[in-house]
Amino acid sequence: MNVSSKKFIGLPVNTDVLGLSKGFEESELVDAKCLLINMPIREQARPNNAPLGLCLLASRLKEFKVEVDILDLNSYRVMDEVAEQKNLENGRILSELEAENKIRGFTDHTDYDLIALSGLITTLKWQKKVLNILHKLAPSSYKISGGGLATEFREDLLNWMPDLDGIAHSEGDDVILKIARDAKIIRNSRKMTESMLKDVVFPEKTTILNGKLYTIYGGGRPKDLDALPFPDWDILTQDPNNKDILENYINTPIWGKEAKNSSATSFSMKRSINTVSSRGCPFACKFCFRGAQGERNYGIRSPENLFCEMKHYVERYGIDFLGYVDDNFAVSRKRIFELEKLISNWTTENGLIWGTHARLDEAADIKNCTNGVLELNEPLRVNSMYNAGCRYIGFGAESASPRMLELMGKGGSMLKYGVQNVFGFDVPRTMTVGIKNTVEAGIHANCTWIMGYPGETLADLQATVAFIKWQEEVLMASYEENSTRYKLASEAINKNMFVATAYPGTEMFNDQSVKKALFDGFGIQYINGKPKCDSGLERYVEQLNDATDLIYTDDGSLLQYSEMADSLFLEIREIISSGNIFDILEL
Repeated sequence: MNVSSKKFIGLPVNTDVLGLSKGFEESELVDAKCLLINMPIREQARPNNAPLGLCLLASRLKEFKVEVDILDLNSYRVMDEVAEQKNLENGRILSELEAENKIRGFTDHTDYDLIALSGLITTLKWQKKVLNILHKLAPSSYKISGGGLATEFREDLLNWMPDLDGIAHSEGDDVILKIARDAKIIRNSRKMTESMLKDVVFPEKTTILNGKLYTIYGGGRPKDLDALPFPDWDILTQDPNNKDILENYINTPIWGKEAKNSSATSFSMKRSINTVSSRGCPFACKFCFRGAQGERNYGIRSPENLFCEMKHYVERYGIDFLGYVDDNFAVSRKRIFELEKLISNWTTENGLIWGTHARLDEAADIKNCTNGVLELNEPLRVNSMYNAGCRYIGFGAESASPRMLELMGKGGSMLKYGVQNVFGFDVPRTMTVGIKNTVEAGIHANCTWIMGYPGETLADLQATVAFIKWQEEVLMASYEENSTRYKLASEAINKNMFVATAYPGTEMFNDQSVKKALFDGFGIQYINGKPKCDSGLERYVEQLNDATDLIYTDDGSLLQYSEMADSLFLEIREIISSGNIFDILEL
């Protein structure tokens, strides 16, 4: 590519708003220096999902001759007395001083034009710590926050992180090029002025807070997901502090018992890596925030592109399992059937199996219902997925109570075909048919669950537990009793539950009972339907971690939204932790 001969015009989708019709030379990006930093999350588990988003951005930047490094703070775990005291068998995350030393390993050797912080909404506390470190170690670098946290709070995030120079929201594949180019210009000019922003930099918009000028960048969906380069996983081996980061990820199962997450499997994997097959989500579950991954703008990669990536990973990294971590692999029947034809026996011949996430109504594949008799589509999605090498599907079932599914915004097709009685509780037929189809296809079906959603009663929760018990019996019946696979399958029934967590930006966060609980617990106020980004909301967001964690209010009270008393709620949590979840049916 001749980088000096082209114009790069029309990066994000809202081109006219951004003024990108002005264009800029690709050569303006050459030799820009960028550091992308991934934040620590989920201390209780081994880091098992490599930072896909940042590695995708790195590949994109490198296409335009940008010098890129990634510091993955989440990849580090420390085994010491502190870890032992906290019962962290895989080690603790870094301390702030240790993180500073890791950052120094980069900033002492490179004067970066751009340093971009990335992470979910649960990383606010860590982003603030890292920004404080960067203020000392890289004072002249252009500092941007992107990803889920920035996408949710936009410029309001600047109230909590004033040392930033700006934020970038939504998908970053294209707009990261614009940001890197601007960072290089601003660094060379040594000062950002309003006239420079108007005539040279032209971000989506600017804002002034406490006398400081900030930039706001809006990302958007690339025109063709297939045209994007594959993630640059090899960049993880360039960390001067640890050259084994990539191998550590590959050798840690994405899902399964060893992964210490909710995604149990009935088989093991030795070398695995993560990717996505789609962006965005066409559905509208009330508890879910999709801002950083395309909102409800659903887009998919082609089967040819997926197959090419499979081959690349097998050849380069010797993987035996590929995990598609997006939630909606099975939306398109057409793509599934095309992938099956394309792959044929390739996965079997090359020792690769794969897994993904989907919805139970897609696995049920119900065509219609006449006089209570279900007619299924032929061929079934799950049969085709099995033939293409799929051996795991994670289903975000959330609840088996029809009433709760309606409240969660997951009713619709899940309840369209009625209910059946399971151990005295009515559960959706779509869910039972979806599980049966998946198991009979030879694919492990893993369900994840939420307890404590607004309005949930003990009876609602018991319906979920009854379904888990039914699922165990259906799954176990497909294996020879006392066989190795029987034992693995028995252990692989997910009997844990997430706690319903109200994330800003979700419909759940605006539920009246949630708003009252948040006001009573943290003093969080709403203005024109949006939470005020003050210290109360900041304290709340800083408590957000893994969704298995309980949250406590400013006065130490339990924060939960169900109709169950706190004492009963905590008793149920203890029962789940003990591994005796079916005891809940006796309450």
